[in-house]
Amino acid sequence: MLAAMPPTPPSTPERDEARKRDRGDACPGALRLHAADDGRLARLRLPAGRLTAHQVETLAAAAETLGDGRISLTSRGNAELRGLAEECGAELAALLAEAGLLPSPTHERVRNIVASPAAGLDGLGGPEVQLWARELDALLCAEPWAAALSGRFLFVLDDGRADVAGLGGDVTLVAVEPSGARGPGVAQEPSTAQEPSVTQEPSTTPKPSAARLYVGGRAWRVAGADAPRAALAAAEAFLDAARTAGTGAWRVRELPEGCAPDVAGALDRAGIAAEPVTAADSLLVYGPPLTPGPLGPTSLYVLAPLGRLTAAQLRALLPAEEVRLTPWRGAVVVGAGPSEDRLAALDSHGLITHPVSPWAGVSACTGRPGCAKSLADVRADAAPGSTRGLPVHYSGCERRCGHPHGTWVDVVATADGAYLVDGAPTPRTALPDAVTTARTTR
Repeated sequence: MLAAMPPTPPSTPERDEARKRDRGDACPGALRLHAADDGRLARLRLPAGRLTAHQVETLAAAAETLGDGRISLTSRGNAELRGLAEECGAELAALLAEAGLLPSPTHERVRNIVASPAAGLDGLGGPEVQLWARELDALLCAEPWAAALSGRFLFVLDDGRADVAGLGGDVTLVAVEPSGARGPGVAQEPSTAQEPSVTQEPSTTPKPSAARLYVGGRAWRVAGADAPRAALAAAEAFLDAARTAGTGAWRVRELPEGCAPDVAGALDRAGIAAEPVTAADSLLVYGPPLTPGPLGPTSLYVLAPLGRLTAAQLRALLPAEEVRLTPWRGAVVVGAGPSEDRLAALDSHGLITHPVSPWAGVSACTGRPGCAKSLADVRADAAPGSTRGLPVHYSGCERRCGHPHGTWVDVVATADGAYLVDGAPTPRTALPDAVTTARTTR
């Protein structure tokens, strides 16, 4: 049951978030490169994770010619290039701009938009959230004030199946339909806690006519046509609240008590009709992520081992109408053709193509030698444990960079060469058994 799952609070607090910021946002981007132990790092924001075939080729070429030959996928469906030379910034920027990956140099770090990656492909959910993502991206890049948003501020656009609703968005849109006009898998008013249809055919029903806008524990219902503008207005309300608070907040949850964004006022000033949602119906409903395999008749989904693709693996996703990177460190291949043949070919390239793979749901931070703060080479030490159960994330230090949202098995390296598995000291040699137990007993 996808959308009927209750909200699950994170098993670990956001350890890298402070309630008061005394410095500016130093989040890396495509133009602001980060100095790591393995070279410079570039983070490319990809709204809705979307890449054209030409952009896939460009990223693969950039990784090979300028970086370490790999592309790291982030928990927001973005891409990172590592091992970049210090003097390659201008060449990288030119490559990305030519491919249409830098529509606004001043706004490139604020284009943090996650959208349901299977929208419009498998008959579940409303298909228009991918269009919302493109419109919202254009609106963001067109507003000079939007460049003041933090590189961590996140927009989440859920098509009603609840797959991305729980990713901790600062502004979240969920596609809904009025009562009695429900399409397959689309959340229905007045409650989103509905079980979707399991049909695998693409939806031919009319698009959902409404959206719910969630910000800071409150929700409003807006027309679907107004959804992208409503999300932009909510972001502006956050910036106003952050300036008033004076605490340097980067995200909505960092605002001090009593400084909630005036979303209703912002919507009114933007000329957007909005209806408040009752407190009882303002809780986001969380569902599970996509699982690897076919998506509808002509698309498919695969996962990157430990969230990293070689340039050859990235190219193996082609031909495709487009590729959508996902916040679970995978790739939806749109227009892949007969799924079973393509899945077999991608499996031969080392990609995760089946949900029972022991590596499905396993992720890791960069670790040594790329990160100076890491206490271990976590990618070499990572063990999948069970072939089912909770996701597991390996972290080289207590910052836990790139950890998943919701509940996960927390594996953290310690200074003595061992690990903590959900807080329990564990020798490196005992990791497989400890992780298996943790994945299947919680």
